[in-house]
Amino acid sequence: MQKPVQWGILGAAKFARQYMAPAIHAANGAQLAGLATSSAKKAEPFQAFCPDITVYESYEALLADPQIEAVYIPLPNHLHVEWSLKALDAGKHVLCEKPMAMTAAEFEALIRKRDQTGVLAAEAYMIVHHPQWQLVRKLIVDGAIGKPVHVTGAFSFDNRADTENIRNRAETGGGGLRDIGVYVIGGARFATGQEPVEVQSAIRWEDGIDAFTEIRAQFPDFTYSSYVSIRMHPHQEMVFHGEGGVIRLTAPFNARVFGEARVELHRPGLELQVTRFPGDDHYKLQVEAFCRSVREGEDYPCPLEFSRGTQEMIDRVLEAAISL
Repeated sequence: MQKPVQWGILGAAKFARQYMAPAIHAANGAQLAGLATSSAKKAEPFQAFCPDITVYESYEALLADPQIEAVYIPLPNHLHVEWSLKALDAGKHVLCEKPMAMTAAEFEALIRKRDQTGVLAAEAYMIVHHPQWQLVRKLIVDGAIGKPVHVTGAFSFDNRADTENIRNRAETGGGGLRDIGVYVIGGARFATGQEPVEVQSAIRWEDGIDAFTEIRAQFPDFTYSSYVSIRMHPHQEMVFHGEGGVIRLTAPFNARVFGEARVELHRPGLELQVTRFPGDDHYKLQVEAFCRSVREGEDYPCPLEFSRGTQEMIDRVLEAAISL
């Protein structure tokens, strides 16, 4: 049997503690081996479910350890490129939280460094690893709804009370568009395989961050509309409406947290087919796909080039936006 990929995490972020560290610990082909944090208290929750984890007092110390093969980076958005490049220079495979970069142009340095070092680098865009999204893409390719006509997306939550959250701070790359806009945009791109040709948008700004963003776009074969907000009641949905049917995802982005993942296929004659995914963990599936790419050379489902494409559309949304 192949040795599990030895993982380290840069920083004891809440998201890493709640989701990605347990996923790495549980994933086949992976071993959670290291955590870089100078806070013994922040390390304790990780040690509770992974007692053998090595705690490093600095990010540099973890990157210098030859036993660590892959690094997960859950740092604030504005630090993603810097520490991804440092990890790649150290010869580590990198899985970095989204958005991996603040602009599409910054992806060029990441792609060059990936190619120079020969290691795997990817954005932690977990939804493409969930079987519900793989089913949706297959249904569209197979013509289950005929020619797509319009795609809609929505993702919202309300964190206004958490004033210290990095999503509420402009200096850390906060705002809803970079945090959750990647899902309504990237989800449409992944499922249809198409890129936007025109983009329009409107943003309500609050203390330098986008609190609400509305997007309209023209793709080669369909129109598109979506919104994201970090100041609205929690909601998420994606709908692909074609000439011959409708596909609706009820929990497209936070499966199991927001609710059970279901793909509804509405066909003529009021026919409704529902596929449920009650137990699939897209974080664990993401880690396992990453490890297979590292150990077996399997193509990774979400390369940097795909993530750059999503960031390109985000850049266009920001550039085109009128203020609300």
